[in-house]
Amino acid sequence: MIEIRFHGRGGQGAVTCAELLAVAAISENKFAQGFPSFGPERRGAPVQAFARVSPDRIRLRSKIYEPDVVVVLDPTLLEVANPAQGLKADGVLIVNTDKPAAEVRRITGFAGRIGVVDATKIAIEVIGRPITNTTMLGALVKASNVVAVTSLDEPMKSRFGKLAARNLKALARAMDELTVEG
Repeated sequence: MIEIRFHGRGGQGAVTCAELLAVAAISENKFAQGFPSFGPERRGAPVQAFARVSPDRIRLRSKIYEPDVVVVLDPTLLEVANPAQGLKADGVLIVNTDKPAAEVRRITGFAGRIGVVDATKIAIEVIGRPITNTTMLGALVKASNVVAVTSLDEPMKSRFGKLAARNLKALARAMDELTVEG
């Protein structure tokens, strides 16, 4: 089983990202969960979402405290939310940032693999809005191979309708531009 924790801000699409991933995994005949952490969240407030993907039935029903992968949709959360907390030493931290992986390592203290991609720039250029969820989903797929990228086609079309093509283009571009070190 692979466990993923998403860190974002209300309105950035972290919950949608987890749900799209789960639907894609289920389409591959895997078992999956995609769920948010509920609380007093509001637009702009830090939020978390979670996903589990497994070839076997998933019986856990808790938050993810020791993820294999952490995806950070908003780089300002690196210093305020401690997203690397609990991340497995052999895991990967994937961050939306225009900074190099070495700077993310300095800020977080995480010694494992770090992936960086400027998802905000990609989202603005391709989608026309700074909502980075689908862009970061591309980075996640490339860094983890949790699902095949083609498995995201139908969930994206179902969720975004006529905007799916732009979201899929942003996802593909993030896959191309992601760099992973460590």
